[in-house]
Amino acid sequence: MTETITAFDIAEHLETGNSSDFIHALNIAARAKGMTKVASQAGVARTSLYKFLAKDGSPQFATIAKIVKALGCKSVVS
Repeated sequence: MTETITAFDIAEHLETGNSSDFIHALNIAARAKGMTKVASQAGVARTSLYKFLAKDGSPQFATIAKIVKALGCKSVVS
């Protein structure tokens, strides 16, 4: 089974879900792209990326911003 997630899907979790839903969406997207690749582009260790995006993870905003950018998305506040 392959799961595809888009930038729109990730953004939708910011509006309709809580922060854990958003982190879960990032986790799915990172796994789809490849955790090693995302970790490298985000400038974090792969093992740390798994911890940040785990169900009980609580990454700081700076880390989330790096992950979002590594996924090819933008963080926009409006």
